[in-house]
Amino acid sequence: MTRVADRFRHGFDAEVVRAWIADDPDPQTATTLEHILASAEDGDEAAIADLEDRFSGPLVFGTAGLRGEIAAGPNRMNRAVVIRAAAGLAAFLAETVGEGFRVVIGCDARYKSAEFARDTAAVITAAGGVAIQLPDQLPTPLLAFALSQRGADAGVMVTASHNPPADNGYKVYLGQRPLQAIESEPAAALAGAGAQIVSPADALIAEKIAAVESVASVARAESGWEHLDESIVEQYLSRIDDLGVRAEADLSIVLTSLHGVGAGVAEAALTRTGFTSLHPVTSQQAPDPDFPTVSFPNPEEAGALDESFALAREVGAELIIANDPDADRFSAAIPDDSAATGYRQLSGDEVGLLLGEDAATRLTAGTHHAAGAETPVFANSIVSSRGLAAAAASHGFAAVNTLTGFKWISRVPNLVFGYEEALGYCVDPAAVRDKDGISAAVTFAALASRLKAEGSSIEAELDRIRARDGYFATAPLSFRLDDVSLIATAMAKLRENPPATLAGSPVAEVHDLSAGYEGLPPTDGILLLSESNSRVIVRPSGTEPKLKCYLEVVAEPSELQAATDADARAAASAGVRLPAASASASLKPALKERLTSLSTELKTFFAL
Repeated sequence: MTRVADRFRHGFDAEVVRAWIADDPDPQTATTLEHILASAEDGDEAAIADLEDRFSGPLVFGTAGLRGEIAAGPNRMNRAVVIRAAAGLAAFLAETVGEGFRVVIGCDARYKSAEFARDTAAVITAAGGVAIQLPDQLPTPLLAFALSQRGADAGVMVTASHNPPADNGYKVYLGQRPLQAIESEPAAALAGAGAQIVSPADALIAEKIAAVESVASVARAESGWEHLDESIVEQYLSRIDDLGVRAEADLSIVLTSLHGVGAGVAEAALTRTGFTSLHPVTSQQAPDPDFPTVSFPNPEEAGALDESFALAREVGAELIIANDPDADRFSAAIPDDSAATGYRQLSGDEVGLLLGEDAATRLTAGTHHAAGAETPVFANSIVSSRGLAAAAASHGFAAVNTLTGFKWISRVPNLVFGYEEALGYCVDPAAVRDKDGISAAVTFAALASRLKAEGSSIEAELDRIRARDGYFATAPLSFRLDDVSLIATAMAKLRENPPATLAGSPVAEVHDLSAGYEGLPPTDGILLLSESNSRVIVRPSGTEPKLKCYLEVVAEPSELQAATDADARAAASAGVRLPAASASASLKPALKERLTSLSTELKTFFAL
């Protein structure tokens, strides 16, 4: 069979486009290319440039799988690209596992998601595998759960998470059997079972995808795969029930799924663990691939929680829980009279610290579901705060850094809790080897209710931890760039001539993470550490056209106490009586000023 090219070799080539159109299984994308090609052949320079981009090469398959704009051509997300990817995955599994390999397949509610999932099931079945398809429009954590629960060899989740509406993606997870075939260490296969792929699996699968000659050469079954029913959701909810976290006080909670697929499962999980005062944001509750009420369907983005804030003010909510569209992430906001919205959105590092402290406390007390586990370990990505490690150490537990992404965090042996600052948390790694915004939200709500029952609060708990371990204040800084070449230019500039100071403190250490760091595999990034223990890490985003900077400044416990004492002396000197203020609140303005200084310095340095 003739091979269908997936790129132009020497500029615009109409025959390459015609061959792709003839091989495209989707009439919609084929027609789109026909129209663009007609314009290009009439001399339309914009159409030629468009085709040169679409045929610049295939959409790259890596550790994040595939992700890109839904459109026609090999450098986009479409049925032709997905069928080739499914064929490559099937060939990899047939080689490493043999006939009868098992693949669980799920999808969110984005455009084309259901079609991409069905195409994958059809390819897997025809290739001699057992395809197990989840009900449509379920959260990503359900896919990760089902992969482990069914003992499958791989999982495919069709989702672009919190990307813009025009995008879709294809995430791949592996079970133990294929990992045993490619990993030199049995322990690595065991630790990675159920997690997203890392090297060398990504390259091996990519090789198989590249070997696919055409869509026409890929057999697709009309039927014959297994369809799971809603009982898989009940099994997942039962597992959350088994975590043992419960409402311990009435707590009014506002929920939003940001037009994603998490609303029903999240509400059910909270209800069965004792939370009865739940207030969904109705305008964002039903899945909608256009995400009409937000600019970006990402809880981290400014404005994403505006409707949640409005409802929370209306009902007097004590907690806001927001999931991203595929519900693998979660964000929390708490009442704050000083905020213009009336609520303060906690950072990912603050939520990670609180969940980590909660897990360590319950492990020590023997009430955690993993109590009794041998040498429990806590983990976070290297770009996340150092606060979790300090909290774990205070309880006598080990903590480790990993590379960015849950494909690394979830592989940590003996993991009991892991997180990344980008709102990803894993509270039950034995069941879900990935971030899970639903079980994490339930666990956080239980923590908030327990604190309320004890006469405390989330803010007071943060202050207690900081008084013991120090205040690790963090802030993100991102540059979204249309010209992605500027990202490489910025990284080269930082490597060649890094800043000499950070917020007025001399830079004491510069580490190029591409050479490895503290036992971590090489990755594209730079770490700067100042004499005052301020830290900056800069790296390209793995999923978006962004240069990302992670800023952290630290105040030791002695500084917190000194700030509180200074406030008390100033008040006494002035003859006024001030309400009791927390130590961290006393020092927060100074730390915020240092973070602002770091941000300003980096903006000036990169000039992007």
